[in-house]
Amino acid sequence: MKKVLIPKRKLPWGSDHEAIIWLMAVLLVVGMVNVFSSTFITAENENSAPYAYLLKHLISMGIGFVLFAMSWRVDYHKWRDWLGPVALSIAALLLFVLAAGTVVNGAKRWIYLGAFSFQPAEFAKICSVMIAAYILSYRVEHKLPINILNAQYAFIAFLFVAVEMEPDMGTACVILGIPIVMLWMAGLKTYKLQRLALVGLAAVVGMCIYQPYRLERIKVMFNPWSDAQGMGYQTVQSVTAIGSGGFWGMGLGQGLAKYAYLPEAHTDFAFAVFCQENGFVLVALVLLLYGAFAYYAVRIARDAYDVYGQLLAGGIMLLVVGQAVVNISMVAGCFPVVGVPLPFISYGGTSLMMTMFSVGVLINIGRYSRAKQAKEKLDELRRNNLKNHEAALAAMPGRRRLQRIK
Repeated sequence: MKKVLIPKRKLPWGSDHEAIIWLMAVLLVVGMVNVFSSTFITAENENSAPYAYLLKHLISMGIGFVLFAMSWRVDYHKWRDWLGPVALSIAALLLFVLAAGTVVNGAKRWIYLGAFSFQPAEFAKICSVMIAAYILSYRVEHKLPINILNAQYAFIAFLFVAVEMEPDMGTACVILGIPIVMLWMAGLKTYKLQRLALVGLAAVVGMCIYQPYRLERIKVMFNPWSDAQGMGYQTVQSVTAIGSGGFWGMGLGQGLAKYAYLPEAHTDFAFAVFCQENGFVLVALVLLLYGAFAYYAVRIARDAYDVYGQLLAGGIMLLVVGQAVVNISMVAGCFPVVGVPLPFISYGGTSLMMTMFSVGVLINIGRYSRAKQAKEKLDELRRNNLKNHEAALAAMPGRRRLQRIK
C-alpha cells in the first residue's frame, strides 16, 4: 500500500488571522513582563504592592479579551449598522471630558467612575477608522468620486478638534491621520492628495502657533542635548536608556531608567525600559513581531471579501502598526514627543482594551473572507460536477441509457 506523505506545517498557524492571534499573544506577554519590570519601583515608592500596576494591567487585559472575543465573533458588517449611535455616544463623552473631565498632568482626558477610569479619546480612534471605511467603501462600490468633503469626514474632524482641545495632539492626529491615509487606499487622485498634504502642513503650523511648546518640541528633536534639563529631558533620558542596553541588555528588572530618571517609563516610554533591560536581540525580535503583524494584516486586507472589509482591515493595521512606528520613533529621538502608546506593551487600560477589540474585528474580517471563499469554491466544484454528470449522460446512446434504467 502506497503511503501518502502529509507535509508538516512549519508555522503554528494555518491562516493569516491565526497568525495575528499568535503575534498578539506574544506581544501581550512581552508587555505584561515589561509593565511589571518598569513599575515595581514606582509602586513601592507609592507605598503599594510591587505588583499593583501589573494587577491593574491584567484586569485591563481581561476586559480586553472579552472585547476581543466579542469582536472576533460578531460579523464586521454589523458594526457598520451600529456606527451612528456609537459615534454620537463617543462625541458626547468627549464633550463631557472637556466640561467635567479629571485633569491629569495638565490635561483633561479621563473620566473617573469611582475606582474605574477610562479615556474616551481611545474609543474615537477605532470609531474614526470605521466611519472612514464605511463612507469610502460606499463611494467605491457606487463609483462616486473620492473626496474628504462629506458629512462623515466632517464628524471625524469634530472628533479631532475635541481631542485636540484636551489637549492630546498625538491621539488627535491618529484620529484624523488614519482616515486621511485611507483616502489614498480608496483611490484618491494624486492632485487631491497633494492639496490635502498642503492643508495638513498648514494645520500643523497653526497648532504650533496656538500652542508654542509644540514648536519647541520639534526644534529640540533635532538636538535634545541643547535643552537636556528642559524640553529635551525625556528624549535624552530615553536615548541614554536605549544606548546603555547594549547588545544583551542589563537584565530583566535591572534597568536604571525607571528609577525616576525617565518620566512615563511604563506608558509612552515603555519601549526605552525594554531596550535597556533586554538589549538589541530582543528589541529586534519585537520589531520583527510588529513587522509580521503588518504583513499578515495587509494580507487579510488584500483578501477581504468586500471593499468595506479591505478598507477596515487596512485602517486597523495602520491603527496598530502606525502607533507602534510613531512610539518607537519618538522613544528613539526621531520624532517629537507625543502621547502615543506602544500597542500591547505600554501600560494603559483603555488603549489596551480598544486595541484588542480592533484586532478582534481584523480577525473577523479574515475569518469571514476565508469562509466565503471556501463556500464559493465548494459551490463551483458542485456546479462543475453537475455539468460533467449531465454531459456524460448526454453523450450516452439513448438505447444504452434505457437498458441501464431497466
